[in-house]
Amino acid sequence: MLAGGCGSARQDVHEPARTYSVKVVEASFPKRQAVARLASFQLRITNSGTRTVPNLAVSLDSFYYTSTYPLLAARKRPVWVVEVGPGPGSPAPVESQVVSPPGGAQTAYVNTWAFGPLEPGSTKTLTWQVVPVKAGRYTVHYTVAAGLAGKAKARLAFGRRVQGQLTADIAPAPPHMHVDPRTGEVVVGKYPIVP
Repeated sequence: MLAGGCGSARQDVHEPARTYSVKVVEASFPKRQAVARLASFQLRITNSGTRTVPNLAVSLDSFYYTSTYPLLAARKRPVWVVEVGPGPGSPAPVESQVVSPPGGAQTAYVNTWAFGPLEPGSTKTLTWQVVPVKAGRYTVHYTVAAGLAGKAKARLAFGRRVQGQLTADIAPAPPHMHVDPRTGEVVVGKYPIVP
């Protein structure tokens, strides 16, 4: 006789409880941006240790802000909309037009993407294509982990957490542009003042 169960195995059962040496070798995000203009948030992460990181994960906690406007269904409002997420895209089951593909690194965790194993000495470049939708000055905070369940920890060589931040000024409108009639080149003007 078989008995049915309502539970499932713990999600962290296969995640090793170890610390892995990881470092961010480059973090970039344009300091000057404008509403409705595509921008790239990019991290290059290296496994600087001797063990394979089981599941490289990155959390970004600042693509949203919390609104105090009354009667909202959800108080989280976007500063940036993720137009194309990091990781390989999944193939469409049928021919279709892809709009805002999520990327293959999405997880069920809020604002967290997972990229799989990272061998010693290897580097991964992770790119989020985002569109700013709210003018102002904002700081994006990122944290790197070695797994999703918290047992596998990513640390710098001297033991600190792998985290950082990048600040961007988002102008309310894109800079004026024109074509130079002498050269045919597009000339980008100055960004408007950020309020």
